Amino acid sequence: MRRIRGAQGEERQELVDHVVEGLFLLEEAFGKYSKGKDFFSGDRIGFIDIAFGSLLSWLKVTEKVGEVKLLDEAKTPGLVKWAESFCAEAAVKSVMPETEKLIEFSKLLMAKMKGAPPPKN
Repeated sequence: MRRIRGAQGEERQELVDHVVEGLFLLEEAFGKYSKGKDFFSGDRIGFIDIAFGSLLSWLKVTEKVGEVKLLDEAKTPGLVKWAESFCAEAAVKSVMPETEKLIEFSKLLMAKMKGAPPPKN
């Protein structure tokens, strides 16, 4: 996902397609294992929810900064519903980073990786 924002043209589309393919696989797994419930493991957050949920904020950053829609109601309706349910849980709300703050953090990381001074706010 990190590479999407710096890529252009055909390379960018290939990266987006690759992420979307992975999301389709997760959509299938969600349908199979959730059995119509809110989470991969059913009624309660489980290991897979936590593992995927840890990437959810970065997915939102990629969507916003990369100007691309990855979690799409038309293509991955189960995952969209899952993301809403996951983020609505009290235990998640208190630890889920805000997208805008994570974008600023990612700018600092990118500047550091490039050896440039951090961006000024």
